[in-house]
This record gives sequence, structure tokens and C-alpha cells, in this order.
Amino acid sequence: MFTGIVEEKGKIGSITQQNQALQLKIQGKKVTEDVSVGDSISVNGVCLTVTNFASDWFTVDVIPETFRGSSLSKLSAQSAVNLERAMHANGRFGGHFVSGHVDALGTIERTWQEDNAKYYYISVPETRYITMKGSISVDGTSLTVFGLDEKGFTISLIPETQTATVLGAKNQGDIVNVEFDMLAKYMERLLQTSNQTTGITEDKLEKYGF
Repeated sequence: MFTGIVEEKGKIGSITQQNQALQLKIQGKKVTEDVSVGDSISVNGVCLTVTNFASDWFTVDVIPETFRGSSLSKLSAQSAVNLERAMHANGRFGGHFVSGHVDALGTIERTWQEDNAKYYYISVPETRYITMKGSISVDGTSLTVFGLDEKGFTISLIPETQTATVLGAKNQGDIVNVEFDMLAKYMERLLQTSNQTTGITEDKLEKYGF
């Protein structure tokens, strides 16, 4: 589990590819401070397992399912990536619950600047899990939705986020990993499986503010 608060921008050192499987060697000093083989690290919002490491790099394997379902297949040597270690149970929780499982690939359709904020409109295959002023993870960064329609959503980056994450350098046409708020997905599943014995209905949830 992650928070969507990026700890550092790492860099792809090398990529070994075999068909739709990858091994990535990633440079990063902060996330390797207390790393162990088997630990989870979010790479551009994708939860990956550490297979080897040193003081300033670590390696991970990308399986075909992740290759097809995320933007990791588009990385090249020297690409910058967002890195975050799995959260500690007793740590400060600054973002929102992020699982590191990509729900959709989004496309940046438009960017614009307004004072100190950079805005992005991102199209996605579906928007039913997205809520205005709700949380969303884009390339592993916890962000707030400021605009929403049937084709996509709008986010805004403060100057710190523009500098501290890879999103600040993204432009129109770039592909990003999107993870919807897991609470919305669980709520939909709960409604689908609810019946008279549970007493949970859409009307009742709306009545109590959900």
C-alpha cells in the first residue's frame, strides 16, 4: 500500500526486455536507504517487487500483464520515474490509499498554466469511479480532481509537485498510469453483491451521505 506522495524522482539505468517481460534497473538513493529483496516500491504508480539492490539502485521484474496494462513499456534508459516505498503502518499518511495497481492508461489531451498552477486534462476509458474534488493517482502521484466530464478529468499541480514528480515534464500526448480511488471501486462491488439480508441499497447509502 502507498500514499501517492512521491519520495524521489529516480532514473532508469537499464532495461532488459524479452518479448513482453522486462527487467528494470532503477537508480534511486532515497528509496534504497532501508530496502530489502522482496520489498514493494511504486514506480510511476505501479507496485513492483525488489529483486536486487545496492546503495543507489534496485532491480524489478515487469511481467507481461503489467507490460500491457501500464506505461512501463514506454520507458527507455534515462527515463525519469516517480518512486515511493510502501507505507509504514505507523507512518504519516499524507495522500490517499494507493494500491499500485493501474486501472487505466490515460492520455494527456491538453495542458495549460494559470498563475503558479499547471493544469492537465486527461482522457480515460471510463470515469464512473472519479468524483469531483475526489482523490486520484496519476503516475503514482496523489492528486485532487478539479474537473470531470464523460471522457476525462482535470488535475492541477502546485510548483512543488511540478518539480518533485515526473508529471511536471509531461505534455500533450503523453501516456500516464491512472489508479482510481479504491473506495469507489469497493462501494460499487458492495452494491452489486448486496441483497435484502444486508439491507444495503443505493438509496440508503445516499441518505447517509455516501
